[in-house]
Amino acid sequence: MEPKPRSQSHSGRWREVNTEDEWWDILDAQGTQTGEILRRGTPSWPPGRFHLIVAVCVRREDGTVLLTQRSADKVEFPFGWEFPGGSAFSGESSRDAAVRELREETGVVVAPSTLTFVGRFAETSALLDFYIAEQQSSVELTLQRSEVMAAEWVEPWEVVRRLEAGLMADPWVARLDSLWAKFPHS
Repeated sequence: MEPKPRSQSHSGRWREVNTEDEWWDILDAQGTQTGEILRRGTPSWPPGRFHLIVAVCVRREDGTVLLTQRSADKVEFPFGWEFPGGSAFSGESSRDAAVRELREETGVVVAPSTLTFVGRFAETSALLDFYIAEQQSSVELTLQRSEVMAAEWVEPWEVVRRLEAGLMADPWVARLDSLWAKFPHS
């Protein structure tokens, strides 16, 4: 068996992981780890098994939320709007993955303990954990251009408008249908 790559160095600093070397913990339908791991891109996904993905809605003091637009170079859903997020690496908690993905894609740094859990959404082979991160209105963004081509601060109603206009990345249609009602809009 090939060695499992680490997403965090011994010094505690996160490092970039080559997608070909990205490993995911396998979860059951309740989100419990099965003890199995799977390399990203493995062609046959075990039925009834899931990997963890995370997303973060950053909300500023003025009530606006951060949407990011997927890079034109992305194979799936280029140009679609979404909330920053991605897959949790093997050994990484949901909150730690959310913090890492948010930092990598937008440059926004938050502590895991400051995230507010909104809810979990089950997809065919993934469980999505959705969080809110409260930020000052002066928060600055540094976009990861390989992932994100643009970012906008929008009112919550604009999220719904983009969803209805077909501008959100396709996976967000079902996710927001389920989770947006749980999102505290004030």
